[in-house]
Amino acid sequence: MSDSRAANDGEITHEGGTVNDGDSANDGTVNDGGAAHDGRAAVSEVVNVGREQVHVVEEGPADGPPLLLSSGLGGAWFDWRPSADLLRDRNRVIAFDRPGLGLSPAAIAAPTLRREADVLAALAERAGRPVIAVAHSMAGFHAEALARLRPDLVRGLVLVDPSYEPHPHELVRFAAAATPLATAAGVLLGATRLARVLGPIGRRAVLKHTSRRDEPVPDVVVRSVYGRGTVLGTVIAEDLAYREQAVDLARLRERRPFPAVPLIVLTALGDVKGEAKRREWSEGHARLARMTPYGSQVDLPDARHMVQLDRPDAVADAVAEVLRAEETV
Repeated sequence: MSDSRAANDGEITHEGGTVNDGDSANDGTVNDGGAAHDGRAAVSEVVNVGREQVHVVEEGPADGPPLLLSSGLGGAWFDWRPSADLLRDRNRVIAFDRPGLGLSPAAIAAPTLRREADVLAALAERAGRPVIAVAHSMAGFHAEALARLRPDLVRGLVLVDPSYEPHPHELVRFAAAATPLATAAGVLLGATRLARVLGPIGRRAVLKHTSRRDEPVPDVVVRSVYGRGTVLGTVIAEDLAYREQAVDLARLRERRPFPAVPLIVLTALGDVKGEAKRREWSEGHARLARMTPYGSQVDLPDARHMVQLDRPDAVADAVAEVLRAEETV
């Protein structure tokens, strides 16, 4: 999550597009606030991915290299807005919201590593050719799982300050059983309108500590997302599932090799306290980069966790480097 402002009732319009404020996902075509490109604005729609539905925002030339952008825990498509602005001239940029997040409808299944990899796979298949997966934080788990399970769909990865768990463990698996409770909590918050207050406050608090900049889209767009009870319930469910997904990824690593594709890991150090902690975080990311002989890791001392907001240039440079490296693989 990140930042927001006061809630607003009713339907809202922004630069010619329409989104629904409150607790209903958008089911039409909207403009997310991005500037027009190639004669058209960014196209936003809800698409089917297996049993689930997800909100997708796509822009850039249709014949450009497809990039699949996946946000961290509780994130939304507009977390990528500054990075997409730098990427869309030459690339087909596809940002999406996981089920229950952003403007996506509520999820059918609980958030598991396999579900997230399946969603990514369906979106990559929809793109029509292998993608470069660009994943932030917890979504790094999902992108790596996709590469191991469906290497045919991946031409490279950029992991943006990804989650890293050197020794993941679990005592009891309870996330699936707890997800209905998280969902019910979200429904209650939405019904009582508390979501419209608590969601924006939570987003603002998180963004304050994870980025040096403010929201990349107007307040009304942020409220249309974090004022939804569905989103708050999904954030709780994802947080509960985090440890289990880390364990499942560790087990997947034992069974499925990482493909020989370019990989760049961006490491944010601007909000890591203490030299020992910074060194530990950087070394962990260096281990991820060594999953492939075509991997590299880049320290960003001036960036906080939301690298795609603080250093969109670093994200764009990493994508360009993956494309260059791909020519030599």
